[in-house]
Amino acid sequence: MRTILMVPLLATPVAVGVVWMLILDPTVGIANALLGLVGIPPQPFLGSVAQSLPTLILIDVWQWTPMMTLLLLAGLTTLPEEPEEAALVDGAGPWQRFRLVTLPMLGTTIVTALVLRSVDALKTFDLIYATKGAGGGSSYEAETLNVYAYGITFDYSEYGLAAAVLVLFTVLIIGIVVLLRVRSEKAGS
Repeated sequence: MRTILMVPLLATPVAVGVVWMLILDPTVGIANALLGLVGIPPQPFLGSVAQSLPTLILIDVWQWTPMMTLLLLAGLTTLPEEPEEAALVDGAGPWQRFRLVTLPMLGTTIVTALVLRSVDALKTFDLIYATKGAGGGSSYEAETLNVYAYGITFDYSEYGLAAAVLVLFTVLIIGIVVLLRVRSEKAGS
């Protein structure tokens, strides 16, 4: 089962984008065929201003959930068993043991996984470029700063503006990482 769950993580983001474009194609995609079976009209998914960002988020979550699962499983395997056993002896139920014992001990792992995933999500380029570059997307509604910088560099030759956007993007990522780190230290103390 773990091997099957890891399949999305093994594919490159461009390949994932192309496969999902085929699945979500308004005319020949299997997603719209399945929706048609239950009476829902074909959806534009990646071609709609309202749907392209949620669709890209869904695809991104589908691809990177295995990494988060692996990180959290690794954290679970390193937890000591004694606190869990003590809570069991004290009469704590499964939900109480999870909420009051396991989850707090897993806090550092959760924050680390969230920092890694947040930074990775912020710098998403290839999935967005693969879906927009091949006709997906309708405009700028699902554009990240690095996709924007790419566009102003290669479409408009605005090298200075692109460099400024990427410096701002780097500062933003560093700020988010520091903020998450400070919050995790406050929560741990």
